[in-house]
Amino acid sequence: MTDLHDLTNTLTARVGADRESLVELCAALVAAPSVNPPGDTREVAGVVTSALAARGLESSLHRIDDLMPSVLAELDSGRPGPHLVLNVHLDTMPPGLQDDWTVPIWQLTRTGGRLYGLGMGNMKGAVGAMLHAFGLLHELRDRWIGRLTFTAVSDEVVFGDNGAAFLLRTRPDLIGDGLICGEGPGFRRLAVGEKGVLWLRVGAVGEAGHSSSVRAGRSATARLAAAVGLIDELNGHRGTLPPELGELAGERSGGYGEHAVHAEHGEPGLELTANVGTVHAGTFVGQVAVDGAAEVDLRLPPGISADAAEHLVAAVLAPIEGVSVSRIKGWDPNWTPTASPLVRCWDEVATQISGQRSPYAIRLPASDASRWRRHGVPAVCFGPQPTFSAGVDDYAEEDEVLRCVVLYAATALRFLQP
Repeated sequence: MTDLHDLTNTLTARVGADRESLVELCAALVAAPSVNPPGDTREVAGVVTSALAARGLESSLHRIDDLMPSVLAELDSGRPGPHLVLNVHLDTMPPGLQDDWTVPIWQLTRTGGRLYGLGMGNMKGAVGAMLHAFGLLHELRDRWIGRLTFTAVSDEVVFGDNGAAFLLRTRPDLIGDGLICGEGPGFRRLAVGEKGVLWLRVGAVGEAGHSSSVRAGRSATARLAAAVGLIDELNGHRGTLPPELGELAGERSGGYGEHAVHAEHGEPGLELTANVGTVHAGTFVGQVAVDGAAEVDLRLPPGISADAAEHLVAAVLAPIEGVSVSRIKGWDPNWTPTASPLVRCWDEVATQISGQRSPYAIRLPASDASRWRRHGVPAVCFGPQPTFSAGVDDYAEEDEVLRCVVLYAATALRFLQP
Protein backbone atom coordinates (compact mmCIF):
# COMPACT_ATOMS: atom_id res chain seq x y z
CA MET A 1 0.00 0.00 0.00
CA THR A 2 2.98 2.30 0.54
CA ASP A 3 3.83 1.92 -3.15
CA LEU A 4 0.24 2.76 -4.07
CA HIS A 5 0.32 5.75 -1.74
CA ASP A 6 3.47 7.05 -3.42
CA LEU A 7 2.05 6.32 -6.87
CA THR A 8 -1.22 8.18 -6.36
CA ASN A 9 0.57 11.12 -4.73
CA THR A 10 2.97 11.34 -7.67
CA LEU A 11 0.17 11.15 -10.21
CA THR A 12 -1.95 13.68 -8.32
CA ALA A 13 0.92 16.16 -8.22
CA ARG A 14 1.64 15.63 -11.91
CA VAL A 15 -1.98 16.06 -12.93
CA GLY A 16 -2.30 19.15 -10.76
CA ALA A 17 0.66 20.69 -12.56
CA ASP A 18 -1.04 19.93 -15.89
CA ARG A 19 -4.39 21.42 -14.83
CA GLU A 20 -4.40 24.25 -17.36
CA SER A 21 -3.49 22.06 -20.31
CA LEU A 22 -6.26 19.63 -19.36
CA VAL A 23 -8.80 22.46 -19.14
CA GLU A 24 -7.63 23.72 -22.54
CA LEU A 25 -8.14 20.24 -23.98
CA CYS A 26 -11.69 20.13 -22.57
CA ALA A 27 -12.35 23.54 -24.13
CA ALA A 28 -11.21 22.29 -27.53
CA LEU A 29 -13.41 19.19 -27.20
CA VAL A 30 -16.51 21.22 -26.30
CA ALA A 31 -15.87 23.63 -29.19
CA ALA A 32 -16.07 20.71 -31.66
CA PRO A 33 -19.81 19.93 -32.06
CA SER A 34 -20.61 16.22 -32.28
CA VAL A 35 -24.35 15.97 -31.58
CA ASN A 36 -25.92 12.63 -32.46
CA PRO A 37 -27.96 12.57 -34.60
CA PRO A 38 -26.41 13.31 -37.06
CA GLY A 39 -23.31 12.04 -35.21
CA ASP A 40 -20.60 13.86 -37.13
CA THR A 41 -17.41 13.24 -35.12
CA ARG A 42 -14.85 14.41 -37.69
CA GLU A 43 -13.96 17.65 -35.93
CA VAL A 44 -13.77 16.27 -32.41
CA ALA A 45 -11.79 13.24 -33.63
CA GLY A 46 -9.29 15.73 -35.05
CA VAL A 47 -8.97 17.35 -31.63
CA VAL A 48 -8.24 13.95 -30.07
CA THR A 49 -5.67 12.87 -32.67
CA SER A 50 -3.89 16.23 -32.37
CA ALA A 51 -3.81 15.95 -28.57
CA LEU A 52 -2.38 12.44 -28.78
CA ALA A 53 0.25 13.56 -31.30
CA ALA A 54 1.26 16.42 -28.98
CA ARG A 55 2.02 13.75 -26.37
CA GLY A 56 4.11 11.72 -28.81
CA LEU A 57 1.39 9.14 -29.43
CA GLU A 58 0.35 7.74 -32.78
CA SER A 59 -3.31 7.12 -33.53
CA SER A 60 -5.50 6.00 -36.40
CA LEU A 61 -9.04 6.71 -37.57
CA HIS A 62 -11.49 3.88 -38.17
CA ARG A 63 -14.86 4.38 -39.83
CA ILE A 64 -17.61 2.69 -41.78
CA ASP A 65 -19.44 6.01 -42.21
CA ASP A 66 -17.29 8.92 -43.41
CA LEU A 67 -19.03 11.25 -40.93
CA MET A 68 -18.32 9.06 -37.90
CA PRO A 69 -14.63 8.30 -37.39
CA SER A 70 -13.42 6.67 -34.18
CA VAL A 71 -9.91 7.18 -32.82
CA LEU A 72 -7.69 4.27 -31.86
CA ALA A 73 -4.30 4.43 -30.11
CA GLU A 74 -2.29 1.47 -28.83
CA LEU A 75 0.63 0.97 -26.46
CA ASP A 76 2.61 -2.22 -25.99
CA SER A 77 5.00 -2.58 -23.06
CA GLY A 78 6.96 -5.24 -24.92
CA ARG A 79 6.42 -7.58 -21.95
CA PRO A 80 3.70 -10.25 -21.82
CA GLY A 81 0.71 -9.36 -19.69
CA PRO A 82 -2.97 -8.42 -19.71
CA HIS A 83 -4.59 -6.15 -22.26
CA LEU A 84 -6.56 -3.21 -20.80
CA VAL A 85 -8.86 -1.04 -22.91
CA LEU A 86 -9.67 2.58 -22.03
CA ASN A 87 -12.91 3.57 -23.73
CA VAL A 88 -14.74 6.88 -24.26
CA HIS A 89 -17.19 8.17 -26.86
CA LEU A 90 -17.04 11.36 -28.90
CA ASP A 91 -20.69 12.04 -29.76
CA THR A 92 -23.04 13.94 -27.46
CA MET A 93 -26.73 14.32 -26.77
CA PRO A 94 -28.52 17.28 -28.40
CA PRO A 95 -28.56 20.46 -26.27
CA GLY A 96 -32.34 20.82 -26.23
CA LEU A 97 -33.75 24.34 -26.37
CA GLN A 98 -30.82 26.75 -26.58
CA ASP A 99 -32.78 29.46 -24.75
CA ASP A 100 -32.82 27.21 -21.67
CA TRP A 101 -29.04 27.36 -21.39
CA THR A 102 -27.47 30.03 -19.18
CA VAL A 103 -23.97 29.42 -20.55
CA PRO A 104 -22.67 29.05 -24.12
CA ILE A 105 -23.31 25.58 -25.51
CA TRP A 106 -20.21 25.23 -27.71
CA GLN A 107 -17.80 27.14 -25.49
CA LEU A 108 -16.24 26.04 -22.22
CA THR A 109 -17.32 28.20 -19.28
CA ARG A 110 -15.07 27.89 -16.25
CA THR A 111 -16.74 29.17 -13.11
CA GLY A 112 -17.39 28.13 -9.53
CA GLY A 113 -15.15 25.07 -9.78
CA ARG A 114 -17.18 23.77 -12.71
CA LEU A 115 -16.53 23.35 -16.42
CA TYR A 116 -19.71 24.00 -18.41
CA GLY A 117 -20.41 23.16 -22.06
CA LEU A 118 -22.28 20.56 -24.06
CA GLY A 119 -20.76 17.15 -23.47
CA MET A 120 -18.69 17.99 -20.40
CA GLY A 121 -20.72 15.59 -18.30
CA ASN A 122 -21.48 13.12 -21.08
CA MET A 123 -18.74 12.72 -21.89
CA LYS A 124 -16.05 15.08 -23.13
CA GLY A 125 -14.80 15.61 -19.59
CA ALA A 126 -14.01 11.89 -19.50
CA VAL A 127 -12.48 12.05 -23.00
CA GLY A 128 -10.03 14.69 -21.79
CA ALA A 129 -9.29 12.82 -18.56
CA MET A 130 -8.75 9.43 -20.19
CA LEU A 131 -6.65 10.85 -23.00
CA HIS A 132 -4.49 12.59 -20.40
CA ALA A 133 -4.21 9.34 -18.40
CA PHE A 134 -3.19 7.45 -21.55
CA GLY A 135 -0.42 10.00 -22.10
CA LEU A 136 0.82 9.52 -18.54
CA LEU A 137 0.79 5.74 -18.97
CA HIS A 138 2.90 6.19 -22.09
CA GLU A 139 5.47 8.09 -20.03
CA LEU A 140 5.35 5.39 -17.32
CA ARG A 141 5.50 2.41 -19.69
CA ASP A 142 8.43 0.92 -17.80
CA ARG A 143 6.07 0.52 -14.79
CA TRP A 144 3.55 -1.85 -16.39
CA ILE A 145 3.33 -4.99 -18.52
CA GLY A 146 1.00 -6.10 -21.30
CA ARG A 147 -0.93 -3.81 -23.63
CA LEU A 148 -3.05 -0.67 -23.43
CA THR A 149 -5.60 0.48 -25.99
CA PHE A 150 -7.38 3.84 -26.07
CA THR A 151 -10.66 3.96 -28.03
CA ALA A 152 -12.56 7.21 -28.57
CA VAL A 153 -15.57 6.05 -30.53
CA SER A 154 -18.46 7.52 -32.47
CA ASP A 155 -22.16 6.64 -32.62
CA GLU A 156 -22.57 5.62 -28.97
CA VAL A 157 -25.40 7.98 -28.01
CA VAL A 158 -27.96 6.26 -30.27
CA PHE A 159 -26.59 2.70 -29.85
CA GLY A 160 -25.34 2.83 -33.42
CA ASP A 161 -23.10 0.31 -35.16
CA ASN A 162 -20.55 2.79 -36.51
CA GLY A 163 -18.34 3.09 -33.40
CA ALA A 164 -17.35 0.43 -30.87
CA ALA A 165 -19.42 -2.25 -32.62
CA PHE A 166 -17.50 -1.64 -35.85
CA LEU A 167 -14.13 -1.68 -34.06
CA LEU A 168 -14.86 -4.97 -32.31
CA ARG A 169 -16.16 -6.52 -35.51
CA THR A 170 -13.09 -5.57 -37.55
CA ARG A 171 -10.47 -5.73 -34.78
CA PRO A 172 -11.28 -8.67 -32.50
CA ASP A 173 -7.86 -8.23 -30.91
CA LEU A 174 -9.33 -5.16 -29.16
CA ILE A 175 -11.54 -7.31 -26.94
CA GLY A 176 -8.83 -7.42 -24.28
CA ASP A 177 -8.88 -8.62 -20.67
CA GLY A 178 -10.50 -5.62 -19.01
CA LEU A 179 -12.14 -2.32 -19.87
CA ILE A 180 -12.49 1.03 -18.12
CA CYS A 181 -15.22 3.15 -19.69
CA GLY A 182 -15.50 6.88 -19.01
CA GLU A 183 -19.31 6.76 -18.78
CA GLY A 184 -20.09 8.00 -15.30
CA PRO A 185 -23.19 6.61 -13.58
CA GLY A 186 -23.23 9.89 -11.63
CA PHE A 187 -22.65 10.81 -8.01
CA ARG A 188 -19.05 9.53 -8.00
CA ARG A 189 -20.23 5.92 -8.15
CA LEU A 190 -18.58 3.04 -9.97
CA ALA A 191 -20.89 1.25 -12.41
CA VAL A 192 -20.11 -2.46 -12.24
CA GLY A 193 -23.10 -3.19 -14.44
CA GLU A 194 -25.82 -1.58 -16.47
CA LYS A 195 -29.39 -2.08 -17.43
CA GLY A 196 -30.35 -3.96 -20.52
CA VAL A 197 -32.18 -2.29 -23.38
CA LEU A 198 -35.32 -3.38 -25.20
CA TRP A 199 -36.89 -1.36 -28.01
CA LEU A 200 -40.33 -2.54 -29.09
CA ARG A 201 -42.80 -1.55 -31.77
CA VAL A 202 -46.40 -1.72 -30.62
CA GLY A 203 -48.71 -1.80 -33.63
CA ALA A 204 -52.47 -1.27 -33.65
CA VAL A 205 -55.13 -1.74 -36.31
CA GLY A 206 -58.73 -0.55 -36.23
CA GLU A 207 -62.00 -0.42 -38.13
CA ALA A 208 -62.12 1.93 -41.12
CA GLY A 209 -64.84 4.54 -41.42
CA HIS A 210 -65.87 8.15 -41.08
CA SER A 211 -65.29 9.76 -37.71
CA SER A 212 -69.02 10.25 -37.27
CA SER A 213 -69.52 6.49 -37.07
CA VAL A 214 -66.58 5.51 -34.82
CA ARG A 215 -67.26 3.03 -31.99
CA ALA A 216 -65.56 3.12 -28.60
CA GLY A 217 -62.31 1.22 -28.50
CA ARG A 218 -62.43 0.23 -32.19
CA SER A 219 -60.09 2.79 -33.76
CA ALA A 220 -56.35 2.20 -33.99
CA THR A 221 -55.74 5.37 -31.95
CA ALA A 222 -58.03 4.25 -29.13
CA ARG A 223 -56.38 0.86 -28.99
CA LEU A 224 -52.94 2.43 -29.12
CA ALA A 225 -53.86 4.87 -26.35
CA ALA A 226 -54.96 1.97 -24.15
CA ALA A 227 -51.69 0.18 -24.86
CA VAL A 228 -49.63 3.26 -24.03
CA GLY A 229 -51.35 3.61 -20.67
CA LEU A 230 -50.70 -0.03 -19.75
CA ILE A 231 -47.05 0.21 -20.78
CA ASP A 232 -46.60 3.31 -18.63
CA GLU A 233 -47.85 1.34 -15.62
CA LEU A 234 -44.89 -1.05 -16.01
CA ASN A 235 -42.56 1.63 -14.64
CA GLY A 236 -41.18 0.67 -11.25
CA HIS A 237 -41.17 -3.11 -11.65
CA ARG A 238 -38.21 -4.33 -9.58
CA GLY A 239 -35.47 -6.64 -10.71
CA THR A 240 -33.37 -8.88 -8.46
CA LEU A 241 -29.80 -8.41 -7.34
CA PRO A 242 -27.51 -11.27 -8.46
CA PRO A 243 -25.31 -12.76 -5.72
CA GLU A 244 -22.10 -11.55 -7.37
CA LEU A 245 -23.33 -7.94 -6.94
CA GLY A 246 -24.25 -8.37 -3.29
CA GLU A 247 -22.16 -5.39 -2.24
CA LEU A 248 -24.41 -3.14 -4.31
CA ALA A 249 -27.00 -3.29 -1.55
CA GLY A 250 -26.95 -1.04 1.49
CA GLU A 251 -25.11 2.19 2.07
CA ARG A 252 -22.57 1.59 -0.69
CA SER A 253 -25.18 2.12 -3.41
CA GLY A 254 -26.09 5.59 -2.23
CA GLY A 255 -23.09 7.77 -3.04
CA TYR A 256 -21.63 9.99 -0.36
CA GLY A 257 -21.51 13.56 0.84
CA GLU A 258 -23.04 16.09 -1.52
CA HIS A 259 -23.14 13.34 -4.14
CA ALA A 260 -25.66 11.15 -2.29
CA VAL A 261 -28.25 9.52 -4.51
CA HIS A 262 -31.79 10.41 -3.55
CA ALA A 263 -33.93 7.62 -5.02
CA GLU A 264 -37.54 7.17 -3.93
CA HIS A 265 -37.36 3.39 -3.76
CA GLY A 266 -33.66 2.74 -3.24
CA GLU A 267 -31.18 1.79 -5.94
CA PRO A 268 -32.70 3.02 -9.25
CA GLY A 269 -30.59 0.54 -11.19
CA LEU A 270 -32.93 -2.22 -10.00
CA GLU A 271 -36.09 -0.61 -11.42
CA LEU A 272 -37.55 -1.22 -14.86
CA THR A 273 -38.39 1.92 -16.84
CA ALA A 274 -40.77 1.98 -19.80
CA ASN A 275 -40.87 5.05 -22.02
CA VAL A 276 -43.14 5.46 -25.04
CA GLY A 277 -40.87 7.51 -27.25
CA THR A 278 -43.01 7.93 -30.38
CA VAL A 279 -46.69 7.52 -31.29
CA HIS A 280 -48.09 7.66 -34.83
CA ALA A 281 -51.62 6.91 -36.03
CA GLY A 282 -54.22 8.02 -38.54
CA THR A 283 -54.08 10.18 -41.65
CA PHE A 284 -56.84 12.79 -41.23
CA VAL A 285 -58.82 14.23 -38.32
CA GLY A 286 -62.19 13.38 -39.88
CA GLN A 287 -61.41 9.71 -40.53
CA VAL A 288 -61.09 6.73 -38.22
CA ALA A 289 -57.46 5.66 -37.87
CA VAL A 290 -57.02 2.18 -39.30
CA ASP A 291 -53.43 1.69 -38.18
CA GLY A 292 -50.83 3.16 -35.89
CA ALA A 293 -47.71 2.34 -33.94
CA ALA A 294 -45.75 3.35 -30.86
CA GLU A 295 -42.04 2.83 -30.22
CA VAL A 296 -41.18 1.85 -26.68
CA ASP A 297 -37.84 1.99 -24.84
CA LEU A 298 -37.53 -0.29 -21.81
CA ARG A 299 -34.45 -0.28 -19.57
CA LEU A 300 -34.06 -3.63 -17.88
CA PRO A 301 -32.57 -4.14 -14.42
CA PRO A 302 -30.75 -7.33 -13.43
CA GLY A 303 -33.30 -10.09 -13.05
CA ILE A 304 -35.41 -9.03 -16.05
CA SER A 305 -34.11 -10.29 -19.39
CA ALA A 306 -35.04 -8.82 -22.76
CA ASP A 307 -37.10 -11.94 -23.56
CA ALA A 308 -38.91 -11.74 -20.22
CA ALA A 309 -39.66 -8.04 -20.70
CA GLU A 310 -41.00 -8.62 -24.21
CA HIS A 311 -43.26 -11.40 -22.92
CA LEU A 312 -44.41 -9.13 -20.08
CA VAL A 313 -45.43 -6.37 -22.50
CA ALA A 314 -47.17 -8.85 -24.81
CA ALA A 315 -49.11 -10.34 -21.88
CA VAL A 316 -50.17 -6.93 -20.57
CA LEU A 317 -51.42 -5.86 -24.01
CA ALA A 318 -53.02 -9.20 -24.95
CA PRO A 319 -56.58 -8.15 -23.90
CA ILE A 320 -56.53 -5.23 -26.36
CA GLU A 321 -57.91 -6.29 -29.72
CA GLY A 322 -55.86 -5.43 -32.80
CA VAL A 323 -52.56 -4.77 -30.97
CA SER A 324 -49.26 -6.49 -31.81
CA VAL A 325 -45.76 -6.36 -30.31
CA SER A 326 -42.47 -6.80 -32.20
CA ARG A 327 -38.85 -6.26 -31.21
CA ILE A 328 -36.70 -3.55 -32.78
CA LYS A 329 -33.49 -4.37 -30.87
CA GLY A 330 -32.40 -5.29 -27.39
CA TRP A 331 -29.98 -6.98 -25.05
CA ASP A 332 -29.96 -8.26 -21.49
CA PRO A 333 -28.69 -6.43 -18.40
CA ASN A 334 -25.02 -7.18 -17.81
CA TRP A 335 -22.51 -6.77 -15.02
CA THR A 336 -19.03 -7.52 -13.76
CA PRO A 337 -18.76 -9.32 -10.38
CA THR A 338 -17.49 -7.05 -7.62
CA ALA A 339 -14.85 -9.68 -6.83
CA SER A 340 -13.29 -9.16 -10.27
CA PRO A 341 -9.58 -8.19 -10.15
CA LEU A 342 -10.35 -5.05 -12.18
CA VAL A 343 -12.96 -3.90 -9.64
CA ARG A 344 -10.63 -4.66 -6.75
CA CYS A 345 -7.82 -2.68 -8.40
CA TRP A 346 -10.18 0.27 -8.74
CA ASP A 347 -11.27 -0.10 -5.11
CA GLU A 348 -7.69 -0.01 -3.87
CA VAL A 349 -6.91 3.12 -5.86
CA ALA A 350 -10.14 4.93 -4.97
CA THR A 351 -9.64 4.15 -1.30
CA GLN A 352 -6.11 5.50 -1.42
CA ILE A 353 -7.22 8.72 -3.14
CA SER A 354 -10.53 9.41 -1.40
CA GLY A 355 -10.40 7.47 1.84
CA GLN A 356 -13.19 5.11 0.77
CA ARG A 357 -14.18 2.93 -2.14
CA SER A 358 -16.43 4.25 -4.87
CA PRO A 359 -20.03 3.19 -4.20
CA TYR A 360 -21.14 0.53 -6.66
CA ALA A 361 -24.03 1.15 -9.04
CA ILE A 362 -25.98 -0.26 -11.95
CA ARG A 363 -25.74 2.37 -14.68
CA LEU A 364 -29.14 3.55 -15.93
CA PRO A 365 -28.40 4.35 -19.61
CA ALA A 366 -26.51 1.86 -21.74
CA SER A 367 -22.81 2.25 -22.57
CA ASP A 368 -20.25 0.61 -24.81
CA ALA A 369 -19.03 -1.36 -21.77
CA SER A 370 -21.89 -3.78 -22.46
CA ARG A 371 -20.33 -4.64 -25.82
CA TRP A 372 -17.18 -5.86 -24.07
CA ARG A 373 -19.09 -7.64 -21.31
CA ARG A 374 -20.88 -9.67 -23.99
CA HIS A 375 -17.43 -11.08 -24.83
CA GLY A 376 -16.87 -11.99 -21.18
CA VAL A 377 -14.57 -9.04 -20.50
CA PRO A 378 -14.72 -7.42 -17.03
CA ALA A 379 -15.74 -3.78 -17.47
CA VAL A 380 -16.40 -0.82 -15.18
CA CYS A 381 -17.72 2.69 -15.84
CA PHE A 382 -16.67 5.86 -14.07
CA GLY A 383 -16.47 9.47 -15.15
CA PRO A 384 -16.90 13.07 -14.02
CA GLN A 385 -20.59 13.18 -14.96
CA PRO A 386 -22.11 14.60 -11.76
CA THR A 387 -25.69 13.26 -11.96
CA PHE A 388 -27.62 10.41 -13.60
CA SER A 389 -27.57 11.99 -17.06
CA ALA A 390 -26.49 15.19 -18.77
CA GLY A 391 -28.92 17.98 -19.56
CA VAL A 392 -29.23 21.75 -19.87
CA ASP A 393 -26.10 23.57 -18.62
CA ASP A 394 -24.15 20.32 -18.87
CA TYR A 395 -21.06 20.43 -16.66
CA ALA A 396 -18.37 18.52 -14.83
CA GLU A 397 -16.54 19.56 -11.69
CA GLU A 398 -13.03 20.63 -12.60
CA ASP A 399 -11.37 18.84 -9.69
CA GLU A 400 -13.32 15.68 -10.51
CA VAL A 401 -11.99 15.69 -14.08
CA LEU A 402 -8.46 15.84 -12.65
CA ARG A 403 -9.26 13.13 -10.10
CA CYS A 404 -10.49 10.89 -12.92
CA VAL A 405 -7.10 11.16 -14.61
CA VAL A 406 -5.45 9.75 -11.47
CA LEU A 407 -8.11 7.05 -11.04
CA TYR A 408 -7.76 5.86 -14.64
CA ALA A 409 -3.96 5.92 -14.68
CA ALA A 410 -3.41 4.38 -11.23
CA THR A 411 -6.00 1.63 -11.79
CA ALA A 412 -4.38 0.76 -15.12
CA LEU A 413 -0.98 0.55 -13.42
CA ARG A 414 -2.44 -1.64 -10.69
CA PHE A 415 -4.17 -3.93 -13.19
CA LEU A 416 -1.06 -4.20 -15.38
CA GLN A 417 1.47 -4.47 -12.57
CA PRO A 418 4.38 -6.86 -13.16
